[in-house]
Amino acid sequence: MQTITAEELKQRINQGEQIHILDVREPHEYEETNMGAKLIPLGQIMAGQIDEIEDWRDQELIIHCRSGMRSMQACMMLESLGFQKTVNLAGGIIAWNALN
Repeated sequence: MQTITAEELKQRINQGEQIHILDVREPHEYEETNMGAKLIPLGQIMAGQIDEIEDWRDQELIIHCRSGMRSMQACMMLESLGFQKTVNLAGGIIAWNALN
């Protein structure tokens, strides 16, 4: 698992880079604020319910939550399921929202 800062992520998005971003918060959190990432709550990931992102297995996958803790757990779980390039967004959506 690697980490990325909100600033680095924003720069990559602004450069037009195609990035797979996964939000592991709960639906009500996603409704409040989101960056347009794919939503799969941490509980589903821990239960192995990841069919929606199977084609991302060999690609970089940036994962975020509210502050960075749940996304760290998701990174570890996805790595154990064979995902090769998981990246945790340091500071989560809190850090992201601070930029905007």
